[in-house]
Formats: sequence, C-alpha cells, structure tokens
Amino acid sequence: MSEATSEIGLIGLAVMGQNLALNIADHGFKISVYNRTTSKMEKFVSSNPSTPGGLEGCETLESFVASLKRPRKIIILVQAGWATDKVIAGLLPLLEEGDIIIDGGNAKWDDTIRREKELTLKGLHFIGSGVSGGEEGARFGPSLMPGGTPEAWTHLEPIWKAIAAKVDPSTGKPIEGAEPGKPVSGGFSCTAYIGPDGAGHYVKMVHNGIEYGDMQMICEAYDLMQNVLGLTPTEMGDIFTKWNEGDLDSFLIEITADILKQTDPVTGKPFVDIVLDTAGQKGTGKWTSVNALDMGTPAPTVAEAVFARCLSAVKNERVAAEKILKGPEAEPFSGNIAEMVEAIREALYASKICSYAQGFQLMAYAQEEYNWKLNFGEISQIFRGGCIIRAAFLQKITEAYERDAKLANLLLDPYFSQAIHTAQKSWRKVVALAAEHGVAIPTFSSALSYYDGYRSSRLPQNLLQAQRDYFGAHTYERTDEERGNFYHIDWPKPDRPQLKM
Repeated sequence: MSEATSEIGLIGLAVMGQNLALNIADHGFKISVYNRTTSKMEKFVSSNPSTPGGLEGCETLESFVASLKRPRKIIILVQAGWATDKVIAGLLPLLEEGDIIIDGGNAKWDDTIRREKELTLKGLHFIGSGVSGGEEGARFGPSLMPGGTPEAWTHLEPIWKAIAAKVDPSTGKPIEGAEPGKPVSGGFSCTAYIGPDGAGHYVKMVHNGIEYGDMQMICEAYDLMQNVLGLTPTEMGDIFTKWNEGDLDSFLIEITADILKQTDPVTGKPFVDIVLDTAGQKGTGKWTSVNALDMGTPAPTVAEAVFARCLSAVKNERVAAEKILKGPEAEPFSGNIAEMVEAIREALYASKICSYAQGFQLMAYAQEEYNWKLNFGEISQIFRGGCIIRAAFLQKITEAYERDAKLANLLLDPYFSQAIHTAQKSWRKVVALAAEHGVAIPTFSSALSYYDGYRSSRLPQNLLQAQRDYFGAHTYERTDEERGNFYHIDWPKPDRPQLKM
C-alpha cells in the first residue's frame, strides 16, 4: 500500500483537471491524481516530471485514497450530475470519518445541498467549490468559491488561497506573469469561504449568469457598430482596445478586441465574419434565470442573454424568416460616428451596471431562501481576478459594499447611481437608434426597462392586479390603507360591492 504523502488528490484529468493539478503542484503541494483511463493519467504524470510539489499517479482508487494524508482532501473534476455521484459512490467505501470531498465542477447548487446532507450523515465533509477562469485560470490562478462547513474549509483554505488568482488589494488589477513552476506571489487571493452547503456553487452559477449578460451586451455593441455605423472588424477591434483602457477594462473586452483583429487562417478574411452565428450554452445561465423566476426576483437581463443564445440556435428558421419578415426602412446612419461610438460605450456600461445589480440582488434573495449569510463585498473581491467576468468595474462594487454592507441594490450606491445618470441620455439614444434600424439589443433594452421600472414608485401592475381580481378573485390591496389588508370586488353583482377578505 502506498505511503500517505500527498496533501490533496484529484480525480478527473480532462484539461481543467490537469491544469488545476499542475497549479496545485506549482505551489509546492504534492498531489495524487487518478483518472478512469489509466493511460491518460500515466501520460499526464510522465509529461510533468519535475513540478515543485510533485505529482503521484495512481492506477486504482484504493491506491489513490491510500496515498493521501488525513483528513483526506479529494477534488472531483468530472462531468456535473450523474458522473459526480458515481465517483462519490466509488469513494465512499474507502473513506474515513472527517475526510473531505471537494466538487470543483459546474454542479447545480441544489445537487450540492443534497450531497452535503448525505455525506454529513456518513461522517464526511463535502465542499462544493465554484472554479472560474477556464483552462488558463485553472492553470495559473482561478477564482474559487467554496461552500461547505467552516471546519472543512480550514483544511482546504491553505491550498485554495495559494492557487487562486491574485490581484492588487487596492486597485483590484490582476497580478500577472505566472509561468509553469513559477506562480505569482503576494496580493489579494481570489477565494473566500462563501457559506454553507450549496452557497459556493450558487454564487458560481450567478457569476456565470452575469457572464452571459456581459457577453451578450458586448455582442450588441458590436452589432450596432457593424450594422448601423458600418464599421469593419479591425476598426471595432481598435475601439474595444481603447474601451479596455477605461471603465470597461475587463477580460471580456480585452479578448473581444483580440478576436475582432484576428484574420481567418483559411480565407484571410476577418475571423469573426466566418464564425457561424449560433452560440452554445452549458446551462448555468438558464439555471440562473429559472431560479430568479422561482424566487420572484427580477433578473431580466440575464434571461434575455439566455434567450438570445436560444434564438441564435434556430439558424435555419432565421434564414427563412429573413425572406418573409420585413424590418424598418431606416435611412443610413449620417450622424457623427465617433459620438455614437461613445454613446454605445456608455450604453454598454449602464447596461452592465444593471446586469450586475440584478445578479447581486438575486444572491441577496437566495441567502434568505437558503439560510445563508453571504458577504457581497468579499464576493465582488474574489471576482476581480481569475474568473471570466474579472474587470476593473468589480473594484467599484467592492467599494460600494464597503460603504454599505447592507446595500439593497447596486443602483442605489452613489457611484453607480451617478454613473447611470451620466450615461442614461446616451443609453436611451442607442436603444432608440437600434429600434429605428431594426437591430435586436435584448440586454441593452431589458436593462433600461429594469432601470426605469426599479426607479418607479408606481407601476401599471395596479391594473394587472385588478384584472386578476376580476377573473380570478385574487384580491387586491388599497393605496389608501396599510399593507396587508386584502379586498375583492364582487364583480357579477349589479352594485359591485367591495368585500374585505
């Protein structure tokens, strides 16, 4: 039997698993690795013979578990769902009380709640940890969002703090320059204990929902510049590069600039022009939207971003529809292009603020629903590096929650309310321009509608509730009384009396 010398173990050596294992080893932790296909494990270990911490390849689950120091810490990075449950089932007979299983996949938070309850009954700890940043993040520093018991976190914390992305604590800018075997040091580590059971995976899900919104907003800015202003991909690439130097500084803006400047290696045409306009998705954006609906929390911008991907998927229908359905006969744009580009930038920033406000408000509702206590300032801090939505903008969110830890909505923070006020004239101009030219901008327009709805003390749902009372006797409250008193009009009766319910 192998001597227990490894600090941690990892099961699942797809690209994310391999990169996370190398990241751990680069920070001086010896890690045991196991994969269902032994040859894949052997090739991985032999290809990386001299990491600072060392890799130990294991051919069987038995030897893998035996190689781990107690309490054993085992990361699972396999396909979310049934595959995770199958791996856990295989581990159970081999583990002892106090051992810790860490699910680093894109698990649905309620699956994590279930697994944590089941494993607690068996004397085991279970941590559901969001891992954001893709392949590059896993290799050199992801954003890590662990949820579980505080006791389990104390055992995992030294490793997670070491391998997470690092940012400058005052500016929030990522500390870059990591190389294989030479990780960066210093700075703020982009991980923190999120909360009990499924809290970590829930926050990761909302992160992904926000990511859907960010990506769709960028696409809408691109669409407007291309189809209304007539700009070329290279010209737009230069614009996004400039935007990345200001308040839109972010990973997604940076890579968008790079993509727009890329030439297709086959045809020599702009690369973006030869990519088919059908976008895939893995489900986390949908989970975010469905959960928002379940809790009655307004998150329309994330939902519109999901629906935009769904609409992109019906390519053949859209090709046929274009021949039948006519749009507006708008005149070609004749205004000042530079001024409109700036207006689009402001619209993008304002829409982004609203999207993040929705995401953080959703997390606020979730903590009440699931009895968590989330630290939103800390969550925004760990989003600043490693993850796909990392951006200078997140420093402003961190500062907002430092000013008011109980902030009801980001829109109410002085910085963000002023930013919206400054941008809204351009924002409305851009939404109107898109409508006039028949360009779909679902996230720009839904974010604006959210803003206008949220700032309104009275909405037209008074008429809606009256309709519900008319056909379904669903009752209503009165504006001239305290909340909590319900009434119904007896509509069929000639005098239509009001009845107190």
